[in-house]
Amino acid sequence: MKPPRVVGLGGAILTSLNGVVGSGIFALPALLFAAAGSFSPIAILLFACLYGSVLLVVAKLSTVFRQSGGAQLYTEHAFGPAVGFQVGWFSLATNMAGAAANFHVLVSYLSAIFPFFEDPLVRMVTMASLVVLFMAISISGTSRSIGAIALGTFLKLTPILVLVAVGFAQNGVPTEVSLPSFGEFESVALLLAFAFSGCDVAVYAAGEAKEPRKTLMRALMLNLGGVAIFYALVQLAYAATAPDPSAVDIPLAAMGEKLLGPTGSLMVSLAAIFSIATFQINVFFLVPRLAYGMARRGHLPHVLAYVSPRFKTPAVAIAAYAAMVGALTLSGTFELLAVLVVSVEQLGFLAVIGALVVMWKRGDAGLRQSMDLRWAVIIPVALGYIVWLMSQLEARSVLYMLIMVAIGIALYFLSKTSAVKQDGIDLPETREV
Repeated sequence: MKPPRVVGLGGAILTSLNGVVGSGIFALPALLFAAAGSFSPIAILLFACLYGSVLLVVAKLSTVFRQSGGAQLYTEHAFGPAVGFQVGWFSLATNMAGAAANFHVLVSYLSAIFPFFEDPLVRMVTMASLVVLFMAISISGTSRSIGAIALGTFLKLTPILVLVAVGFAQNGVPTEVSLPSFGEFESVALLLAFAFSGCDVAVYAAGEAKEPRKTLMRALMLNLGGVAIFYALVQLAYAATAPDPSAVDIPLAAMGEKLLGPTGSLMVSLAAIFSIATFQINVFFLVPRLAYGMARRGHLPHVLAYVSPRFKTPAVAIAAYAAMVGALTLSGTFELLAVLVVSVEQLGFLAVIGALVVMWKRGDAGLRQSMDLRWAVIIPVALGYIVWLMSQLEARSVLYMLIMVAIGIALYFLSKTSAVKQDGIDLPETREV
């Protein structure tokens, strides 16, 4: 049994959007403004164009495959199971670390409004309860998960958009722009990369999309454009409002306080809670599908490929993911992995770019016929962008990344003892879109 294909274009856009817009937007404006000043909204749009070159590569590959897995699936087909496993392991590890970190942030926002949550025992019980709640939502059915994500998206975006509108109404739209030096722009590169990370997560659940070869490319690119405009508007409103620059950790709350008083600050805090909670529901929906896809292709224990007959969801993969996230959340050992989110994502993107080139050379799925001269520009731009970003990494990030590779190699050989291959890779002979 496999999960049914019930996710349409709207659902794919929602999952892609909520893979990006989580807790970062609540800290991003002050850091960007400090580095790039009035140029920061334009920097966001320029960076979105650079990121878009990479996302186009992912989107192009999504038109070829119908199964869940995303980058892991693409690299496995191009380079073999060992490389595919490494990419999948990176994605699973960093997503678990990010989810664990976000539970701490979520409870911190709760405690800012309700001091009851400051007690260490209450924090621990609350985080454990939230893990169980989000696991239950994910197991209960794909349609229920998408419904919860849609509701959460409305609740988190509406207060921020209201704040942006009030900011423009009270202060007007800034029109003066000062160009920063290249060094100043370069200093925010990794920050912006983190802000856009997760744009590609919708492909993890391609196996549950109604028409994945048509739906996902549109969803990814529409989402990138929408998120870039949203980020730029928030940044522009922040620049117009000029809140307390010392409130660097809570810039939107400071902006709300200046515009609407305590009500504005409370509104932003509630938006942050809804934003992080929705991000978590989205992660609990998508990432276990990656583990499920890997299990079906013989990379993880076959029990993770179990699908609930009642709910038609990969229940064991979801429960296993929740258990790992819960353990990381309560132990605090996620911090080492959290620093790898951007660096590991770039390594995965390098592998995906390589996968597209290899598949084009082999003529897989009619890619030679469907890729015109524009790709002679897109691929080098994407490659240059990734190399530039990786050149910004600290030495310790590179060291941790090498440690992750070593762990992945060990896990690859260990996984063979309990894995059973149920699926090959479903690749059409010709392009369908």
